[in-house]
Amino acid sequence: MDTGHTSYTVEEATRKLEYFCSYQDRCHDEVLQKLKSLRMIPQAIDHIMAHLIEHNFLNEERFACSFARGKWRIKHWGKRRIVQELKLRGISKYNIDKALKEINEDDYIQNFDTLAQEQWDKTREISMLKKKKKVADFLLRKGYETHLVFDKIEQLTH
Repeated sequence: MDTGHTSYTVEEATRKLEYFCSYQDRCHDEVLQKLKSLRMIPQAIDHIMAHLIEHNFLNEERFACSFARGKWRIKHWGKRRIVQELKLRGISKYNIDKALKEINEDDYIQNFDTLAQEQWDKTREISMLKKKKKVADFLLRKGYETHLVFDKIEQLTH
């Protein structure tokens, strides 16, 4: 009886997951979801996960570090948002702390200042109170620390 689902041998699924992990760093949770979507049994999942870790296709520390660097450089996320997103992916505190060390503090502040200034300049609002709120909300959504955001808003209004 055909259920319309392709079934994979452990070997086929292993190769498929090696490729899945090789073109982009993945967290354990993503790989687990992928294996479940391939309808692999728990024993096969354990075997494949162990293989991927042993052969360095799956490395949570590497994933956390590249995730943090990428989201900071490309999406200009703040540390709070990066931490929140890594926690959602089940990343350990140890690896989150390692990942945050990937971000140079001076570059972080410089990026934040540039982003805040750009947002301030392009926010068209007659009411100063509304403008401050819109810019602050934007920076907080990006995940920047509250004290940085409010100090910067204060700076921009003077």
